Amino acid sequence: MKIAISGKSGCGNSTVTSLVAERLGYERINYTFKDMAAEEGVSFEELCERAEDDSRWDLHLDRRQVEMAREGNTVLGSRLAIWVLDDADLRVYLDAPPEVRAERIRKRNMETGEKPTDSATVLSQTVERDRRDHERYLRLYGINNDDYGFADLIVDTTDLDPDAIANLIVTAAKRERAAR
Repeated sequence: MKIAISGKSGCGNSTVTSLVAERLGYERINYTFKDMAAEEGVSFEELCERAEDDSRWDLHLDRRQVEMAREGNTVLGSRLAIWVLDDADLRVYLDAPPEVRAERIRKRNMETGEKPTDSATVLSQTVERDRRDHERYLRLYGINNDDYGFADLIVDTTDLDPDAIANLIVTAAKRERAAR
């Protein structure tokens, strides 16, 4: 079984992908720009800037994720997973308003020791990242990442913790697996 989980930054993609993979005993695939930045020895922000002008970063990232996920019994968590993993057995989209996502990002950054940033600044950065990502996905793939209505499961994460979200996905995955 292949599960694809997508959502914009701050929706809980990474955490939920890990929880779902762990609970199902599947391999977690969550190779991201942060991983690529570390491999390249540059900051995350610098790699994002490079990706705006050079499509090879996105293409490499998405190709590598899909190759890894094709093995089966995997959970692929990425911004475009539900679009690029065309043979996914379950497609899940995590959603939350920009304000909620920005506050989660701000708290996460503080927990990881990044310099504290006020909520308004993080919200502005989050909205700008959403805009840049949206434009890049349209340009590279013709994908409108605001059009996710085809997902098998759409979860509003606003008032849910990662465990509750993972439980919803695991239940849906077990149902899908039983239906086969």
